[in-house]
Parts: sequence; C-alpha cells; structure tokens
Amino acid sequence: MLTDDDVEKALDYLRDSAVDAAQTRANRIYMEEFRKSLKALIMKEHADLPVSAQEREAYSDERYIQHLQAMQTAVKLDEKNRFLRIAAEAKIEAWRSFSANHRAMKV
Repeated sequence: MLTDDDVEKALDYLRDSAVDAAQTRANRIYMEEFRKSLKALIMKEHADLPVSAQEREAYSDERYIQHLQAMQTAVKLDEKNRFLRIAAEAKIEAWRSFSANHRAMKV
C-alpha cells in the first residue's frame, strides 16, 4: 500500500530531478541534431567524390561512429530519466485513486 511518505518521496524526486531530466533531454536532442552536421562536415572533406561515396565515407568515419556511441549513451540516460519520472507520476496517480476510493467508501 502507498503511504503519504511514498507520495512525498515521488513528488520530491520529480522536483529534484527536473533539471537533470531537462539536461539529459537537451543532450539527446543536441546529439541527434549534431549527427547531421557531423555527416555533412565529413562529406565535405570528400567533396571530390560522388555524393553516394561521400555518404559512405561519412558513415564509416571513426568520428561518426564515436558520435553514434555517444548518442547511444545520451538516449539511454534520457530514457532512464523519462521512465523514472513516469514511475513517480504513476505512484502519485495510484495514491490519488486509492485516496479517492477510500474517501468514497467512508461516505
């Protein structure tokens, strides 16, 4: 059964993790957007090749591969924060439902 203390902890978590959650979301979006810029920069280094070959070079470039690995970490952190926040919100909602039902049964 959920206690008032459980709900208070969930509320505290939502408040206290807001800045970190925003930062992990910003990091993820930046990484996703920068991927396009990085690809274009690497392709530009191979301007003497046809576009399809430029793309091949960009996708196989170590810098691009490292960026994808960093992007994987950014997505993981963002999703972890999102799921933890959803769990805290669900706990609060369950407490609300239980409290409303409990009050209705007393009437």
